[in-house]
Amino acid sequence: MAENDNLIPVNILIADRSYRLKIEPEDEEMVRRTMKMINEKIVEYRMEFSGKDMQDYVAMVLLWFATELQKPSTTAPVNNSEAINKLQRLEELITKSLEN
Repeated sequence: MAENDNLIPVNILIADRSYRLKIEPEDEEMVRRTMKMINEKIVEYRMEFSGKDMQDYVAMVLLWFATELQKPSTTAPVNNSEAINKLQRLEELITKSLEN
């Protein structure tokens, strides 16, 4: 069985744009929580920094999110390299979508 056979399609909405991803079923809840957190942060930045375009807000949230990953945590350890890889993949998907 191929590695991609276990992937499920999901639609996520970030910054008023829809993205179709294929993810591991066990990652769906995490992806949806992350999407919610990103969208909430975008709304927060839109209220704080009016007059920017949506790509500016997405970039600001991406920087905030990556910075949060760098902070030491007193809770469960985070696999930074895995998180960074997922963020890079998400950034690639967003950039690709914005180019189309």
